[in-house]
Amino acid sequence: MVNIEINGKLLKVPQGTMVIEAADVAGMTIPRFCYHRKLSIAANCRMCLVDIEKMPKPVPACATPVTDGMKIQTHSAKALEAQKSVMEFLLINHPLDCPICDQGGECELQDIAMGFGADTSRYQESKRVVQDKDIGPLIATEMTRCIHCTRCVRFGLEVAGLMELGATGRGEHMRIGTYVERTVNSEMSGNVIDLCPVGALTSKPYRYHSRPWENTAINSIAAHDCIGSNIQIEVRRNKVMRVLPRDNESINECWISDRDRYSYTALETDDRLQQPMIKQGEEWKTVDWPTALNYAVDGLKAVIQKYDAKHLGALVSPSNTLEEMYLLQQLMRGLGCDNIEHRLRQQDFSRDTDSGGWPLLGLPVAGLAELDAALLIGSCLRKDQPIASHRLRSAALKGAKIMAINALDYDFSFPLAEVRVVSPAEITTSLAAVCKALLELSGATAPNGLVSLLNSVEVHATERAMANNMLGAEKSAVLIGTQAISQPELSDIRALAAVIAEISGASLGVLSEGANALGGWLAGALPHQGPAGTMIKNDRSPVLEKNIMAAVLLNVEPELDCVNSSAGHDLLRHAEFVVSMTSYVSDDMKAYADVLLPVAAFAETSGTFVNGSGDWQSFNGASTVEGEARPAWKVLRVLGNLFELDGFEYLSSEQVRDELKSRCEGIEYSAANPWRCPTLKKENTNLQRIGHLPIYALDMVLRRAQPLQDTSDAIAAAIYLNAATLERAGMMDESMAKAVQGSCSVTLPLVIDEAIPDDCLMIPVALAETAALGAAYGSIELHKAD
Repeated sequence: MVNIEINGKLLKVPQGTMVIEAADVAGMTIPRFCYHRKLSIAANCRMCLVDIEKMPKPVPACATPVTDGMKIQTHSAKALEAQKSVMEFLLINHPLDCPICDQGGECELQDIAMGFGADTSRYQESKRVVQDKDIGPLIATEMTRCIHCTRCVRFGLEVAGLMELGATGRGEHMRIGTYVERTVNSEMSGNVIDLCPVGALTSKPYRYHSRPWENTAINSIAAHDCIGSNIQIEVRRNKVMRVLPRDNESINECWISDRDRYSYTALETDDRLQQPMIKQGEEWKTVDWPTALNYAVDGLKAVIQKYDAKHLGALVSPSNTLEEMYLLQQLMRGLGCDNIEHRLRQQDFSRDTDSGGWPLLGLPVAGLAELDAALLIGSCLRKDQPIASHRLRSAALKGAKIMAINALDYDFSFPLAEVRVVSPAEITTSLAAVCKALLELSGATAPNGLVSLLNSVEVHATERAMANNMLGAEKSAVLIGTQAISQPELSDIRALAAVIAEISGASLGVLSEGANALGGWLAGALPHQGPAGTMIKNDRSPVLEKNIMAAVLLNVEPELDCVNSSAGHDLLRHAEFVVSMTSYVSDDMKAYADVLLPVAAFAETSGTFVNGSGDWQSFNGASTVEGEARPAWKVLRVLGNLFELDGFEYLSSEQVRDELKSRCEGIEYSAANPWRCPTLKKENTNLQRIGHLPIYALDMVLRRAQPLQDTSDAIAAAIYLNAATLERAGMMDESMAKAVQGSCSVTLPLVIDEAIPDDCLMIPVALAETAALGAAYGSIELHKAD
């Protein structure tokens, strides 16, 4: 610690602290443009010049470290003169178009100009004008306003890991933009809007919608991944205007992904369900709530009387709130049915008979940045969980060795120490090779039956290096990704990942789907477990494979949200009665549903999400609901009352949360299942499908957020394969082909992509054009188009 003095105030600060940081801690404001606490020091705006005793001229506070006995004046005559001179130079080329600038009211240049700018300008020459370029559907540019602080450039280089913006030219000819004519494609690109101190980079969907002082900010939680980023939803006249990050150093710091920032644009689409509807014959009728609810209850009762309650089933989105999942399972179990499922993108349920298997991250979100090594399994981390990717990037920049075993050669935002790209069927073989190398290097005792299994496994140099890196790390993690969850060998992947974690002393974690997968387990939205992990003995076959005659859906489009989209669709077509509680309506939904109940979307309801680290984060609704929609927890409560079930007397979502939280106190859960030796598959000679889940197709909200669908990450429906596979199929001259899975088929364009392993076809899931196919991962055939 060193002793310093700022404006006469004595302070003790750590050695190496910059003057501007010391002043911030002391609550003394120094004007700045280029400095940001999360970015490297540039010292190019010179706005933070301060007067330091024994120094002949003002120095930049952001780039000057404190020394013992230093005396600093931030508002002396010398400092103020320097700051005002810098401001005058900055305003020389600025267009001063505040009345039409979207940044007006929250502009750092505007604020600082009020304190350090002159009333009139002495500059009489013509001003510089910069031609704007279209850099995509998310960010609007007015680069004439740019003051060259380079925050956006440093963000791309240091945080996003993708330097898409840069500075070209010098002096008056300096320009900030893309190096080549292209859009900004980072999944975290919207953060440059918050970083920009002027109106050069603003939100394109929000443009000219409101002024900041007209908005009311409501704290909330992002609803699209297991990280639980903290956000602020800004509302004007009960309509969501925009979404901004909210600081939480233990989770998302001050960043959010574009997915969380722009998904609000789906709240006012044309296909929002505004009123309850019932189907009579083939005709849909709009009715009031009592009529619709009674119609739903009568229809479900009729199926129970005709068959029994075991022929009911419920599917719920893993991004629904804890309260909604808890009430849904309470309703279904009150009727005598355990067929409740939120693990919509999982197809291997063989370990449901065992304890464990919880979708835990295994460490705090912030702990990802402190790892020395990490092994990712079946994870497109950069797109699946962008904030987790940023945290791992921080670890990689400090020397951590990040490794991956994937079925696609994904693009990461950090360098990989080792990577194995294999077909989906070979992922377990590659994991077994890592296990074998770990056993050889560590001398550890193998679990029962594993040694004989590993005799036939060949260890490649890459897998041996992975084992070395894991053993040499003090803090390490094995992380099972979202793409691995959809694979038919998930139980074997989990078993081998648990062995790797145990031998290497690493934590075992799951990067789960949706915003509330762990909440779904705690709430009991599972066929084999009730609330708080209570095991239930029943038929453990997957819900999609059961003879469901009446279904209840909560914010689910089975034809797009299920791992086997055709099976999900077939289940509903086979059912005699379907109740869909949904924020949106589609033609497919009208074809299989009998009752449509409009429920509030993510920004319109209160509730709780439990992120992968086990943090319970509650939030309130930010805006009013569309039309006659109601919060889903209220709809479920009323349905429970109409069925005359006990335990549906809640008056608020907080009461539901508190009841479940008290039941969950003291429970122990683990990401690992009890050991059961896996079975390695024999070599697969068939073509295999890789059902990649696009970043903006995760749920019904994202699929309707048009600005996100206009980005390059909204990949087209096509059959992606490498040139060698295409040549072996004898289709080098074809532009279209038919993909066949059992009785399901689709005809799509062929696209050559060398990131795809040999003998594999990557066909995206959760797209209308591919919904007629079967499971996301499995055997597939390729034929010439008819």
